[in-house]
Amino acid sequence: MTVLVGLFQAGYARLKSRIDNMGLDIDIATFDETGSFDLDGIKKPASEVALDYLWLSPDVAGGILGKLPFEVALACKKIDVLQTFNAGLDNPAYKQLSDRGIRICNSSAQSVAIAEYVMAHALSLIHPINAQRAHQARKEWKRTPFREVANTKWLIIGFGPIGTETAKRAKAFGASIDVIRRSPEISELVDRAGTMADLKTFLPDADVVVLACPLNDETRKFAGDEFFGAVKEGAILINIARGALINDAAMIAALNRGQLAAAALDVFDPEPLPMDNPLWDHPKVRVTAHTSFCGDGTSLRWDELFFDNLPRYVRGEPLLHEVNPADIV
Repeated sequence: MTVLVGLFQAGYARLKSRIDNMGLDIDIATFDETGSFDLDGIKKPASEVALDYLWLSPDVAGGILGKLPFEVALACKKIDVLQTFNAGLDNPAYKQLSDRGIRICNSSAQSVAIAEYVMAHALSLIHPINAQRAHQARKEWKRTPFREVANTKWLIIGFGPIGTETAKRAKAFGASIDVIRRSPEISELVDRAGTMADLKTFLPDADVVVLACPLNDETRKFAGDEFFGAVKEGAILINIARGALINDAAMIAALNRGQLAAAALDVFDPEPLPMDNPLWDHPKVRVTAHTSFCGDGTSLRWDELFFDNLPRYVRGEPLLHEVNPADIV
């Protein structure tokens, strides 16, 4: 049976030769900026298009098309599988699509870049680089003792692909790794594991706290007064997940009293971060514009996941990164 695959026209134009040479029994339907599909030169509204496989490729990422990709998906007559460039599925459209019985595969393509972002900020906050630069500016020949990463304990909250890639890198430096995850399993990367119920007993030991968990009813604003009250004095917080995980007022209070030494934040609620938000100017806060995924290998990994998954679908094999519908809330 021929599989009908849908994707944004710019994505197909970019990868046409490779897609056409996959040797699969597929037809292609491309959608444009109006949300209409082109099937063999015939324009059709999404409501008349029954897709087997829809790829929301990196070509629709970054808000370029606004809500259009989700509107197209919701309007389609039928979709069996939707593969998305997103790692997190907190956009309400994903829940609506899942409730229709559509199978959804998210992406791990961002994980390597995000893990490198985490390491870059953690290393530059643990090591006294700013003090060394200040000595240089004043032409002072002074040594700067520093703590070794190998003597730090990391708490990674959320242990999907991003948390795993982060743990690999921190572990390579000799750090001790604690994780909070749904199932408290130990592995070669993990020294101690617990669930959200164990969070308060893990926080007082952590020198670096990394938020890498999905946003849902359980985690929304979970990093509040109790969370920061339990954090080890002098800890570093890095958030690369979702801004709405954090109660900003509670975090700022923890920074001001020295409970937190620093926060590196790549995600915010809302985004873009309003110009009058105090996080912009806080001396202990690093603000980046949801850029942690922007490594030069991310786009290639996005594409490769599609080229790995589509043949699996055609052959009726298990798909990579298919998400349990119960986890889409």
